[in-house]
Amino acid sequence: MTQALALTRDELQDFLDGDFGPLGGDFIVDRAEADGLTLRMKSSDRFLRPGNTVSGPAMFALADVAVYLAILSRIGMAPLTVTTNCSIDFLRKPVAGRDVLAHTRILKLGRSLAIGDALLFMEGGDAPVARANMTYSIPPDFKRG
Repeated sequence: MTQALALTRDELQDFLDGDFGPLGGDFIVDRAEADGLTLRMKSSDRFLRPGNTVSGPAMFALADVAVYLAILSRIGMAPLTVTTNCSIDFLRKPVAGRDVLAHTRILKLGRSLAIGDALLFMEGGDAPVARANMTYSIPPDFKRG
């Protein structure tokens, strides 16, 4: 049995576009389904570091926003859900000029904590460039629909 999403792809994109300020325009929700979410970070020279590679902070932001949105897609609008832990491994050099995609999974969804992971790929690539494990605190007063 497939679990219904609390927020659709379009609702998540509207949240990004409306509540994330300029940062929201850097991301596109490609897919939001019960088994995970795919978030795209649009290629931009401002994400590059010396060596013509996508910077670690930019890849962290992609992973963080992607898992955050995956959690919200399952529990509903709880914008005060916050990152409490992150571990990220940088696996390969992500080259400039292509979008970076984060494919997420929710591993545990409890009342107060959620744990997810994200694999980051260059658009068109088949080997991950980074892997992140993320933990989030869900506000104690949040009531799920």
